[in-house]
Amino acid sequence: MILVTIAFVILLICGLPVAFAMAAAGAVFFMQHPELPFTQPAQQTISQTQNFTLLAVPLFILAGSLLNRSGITQRLLDLATILTGRMRGGLAQASLALSALIGGVSGSAIADAAMQSRMIGGEMIARGMPRGFVAAILSFGAVLTPIIPPGIGMILFGTIGQVSIGRLFAAGLVPALLLWIALGMATAITARRNDWKPERKVRPTAKETVRALGAGFWALLFPVVLLFGLRSGLFTPSEIGAFAVVYGMIVGFVIYRELDLRGFGDSVAISLGDIGAVMLLIAMSAALSYGIVLERVPEAVANAVLGVTENLQLIMVMVALLVLIAGFFIDATVLIIMLTPIVLPLVRAQGGDPVHFGIVFIVAATLGNFTPPVGAAMYAVCTILKVPVGAYTRASIPLLIAVTLALIVMIFVPGLILFLPNLIF
Repeated sequence: MILVTIAFVILLICGLPVAFAMAAAGAVFFMQHPELPFTQPAQQTISQTQNFTLLAVPLFILAGSLLNRSGITQRLLDLATILTGRMRGGLAQASLALSALIGGVSGSAIADAAMQSRMIGGEMIARGMPRGFVAAILSFGAVLTPIIPPGIGMILFGTIGQVSIGRLFAAGLVPALLLWIALGMATAITARRNDWKPERKVRPTAKETVRALGAGFWALLFPVVLLFGLRSGLFTPSEIGAFAVVYGMIVGFVIYRELDLRGFGDSVAISLGDIGAVMLLIAMSAALSYGIVLERVPEAVANAVLGVTENLQLIMVMVALLVLIAGFFIDATVLIIMLTPIVLPLVRAQGGDPVHFGIVFIVAATLGNFTPPVGAAMYAVCTILKVPVGAYTRASIPLLIAVTLALIVMIFVPGLILFLPNLIF
């Protein structure tokens, strides 16, 4: 696999899209093994897309797009401002609350970061916040999105690793709250140092709070309905994805009445691009994944790690560190597809809970979206707000430290992650 790895890295450096770099690396593997049937790469590519559970991915992407078009986002922003308005940091704290509230709607960290940049980024800069910090907080706040149901990363991890998607959905809620608190504390410290005033001077009235909760009710209900449907056995993960699309249409067309046929068409068009990108990555990774299993790479990695330590928590720290470093150069979705078959067996062999590890793994992989040199969310936010990457990087250091500390807590206190899925399931 050494030659395959070298080929993959060289192709990435040359600028070849990741999906085609994985396909080419897989082709190199089969060229090294002429004894294998020449039809095997094509068969693997096709079979990789035939997993019925993967049908949830395009359905949830479409559902998120429909809900965003339905008018939910602005209502959630109003609710977030009421919840955090009297905290230091003003709109920065509101943006974190919005990320927590909207995570169950968008399902994509990159989409969440870009959307918030367009909605409130300019207003935050107008309030006197440095551009670098505004870009950093809007970007890092989206780390909550992939672990709030229905995060696409959890669906991919659960499908590839044969882990209960329902338990993963439930497991992400408490860690999301922990990340929100960590980022909120980092923001409060920065706000106090720079004397940023709260967004609101008076406490919201009960009437204002109830009105805001009512306006955002259908978005807040969404992840609850997903968990109930999976727990009760009413839906499989694929069927709950179809229900999510219908839910988005009902909210947009009937309840809020802000989604029209043109908006529906735009949502479908946007979703098709995202769906195509994700499914192409999954299909093109097939030959490479086959080679990884055939060459017993997971066993080799396990032996190397176990040669250092057999402590489960330290192993998870090592894996998280590996994923963080890899995330500097490779997209989170690609990391989940490529590394899950390698690192999950190692954790399972040491008695680790795959749901606990899955949340830690997804958070560590997602951080790559916010860090140079290839962070997709970072570039999206910096482009929208016209922020130099250097200024963004300097401002993001306290936020990266906060998320890293939260990640360490998740590793060493598994009960924070497993409490809710054990209770529900």
